[in-house]
Amino acid sequence: MIRGIHGLFYSTDPEATRAFFRDQVKLPGTDIGDGWMIFDFKEGDLGVHPVDDPKDAGQHDISFYCDDIHGTVADLKSRGVEFTREVEDHGYGLVTYFKAPGGITVQLYEPRYVKPGSKA
Repeated sequence: MIRGIHGLFYSTDPEATRAFFRDQVKLPGTDIGDGWMIFDFKEGDLGVHPVDDPKDAGQHDISFYCDDIHGTVADLKSRGVEFTREVEDHGYGLVTYFKAPGGITVQLYEPRYVKPGSKA
C-alpha cells in the first residue's frame, strides 16, 4: 500500500541545495549517507491540474504550503532566503516564490482550501 509521496529537485549544486533546505529553510530530514538528505514532512498531498495545451502534459511541480504566508516569508527572509515575487492572491491561495541554490525556484503558498481532518 502506498504510504507517502517522494519529490525531487534536480540541482546544478546538490550539496548547496541540500544545505539550504536543511540550514536556512529548516526542513527536518535525515542524512541517509554520503550527504544525501531525505527531508521529511508531517503531511503531503498531490493535485492533478488540467492543461490547455497537450504539449504541457507530463510536467511536474513541487510547492510548499504553510498556514501563515506573511509570517513564514518573514521568518525565511530572516535566515537569508531570497524571494523572487511579492505575495499575490492566485485564487486558490496566497502565493510567492523563493530561490534555492542550484537554479531552483520554489512556490510557497497559503491555501484557501481546507482538507477534511486538517487543523485549519
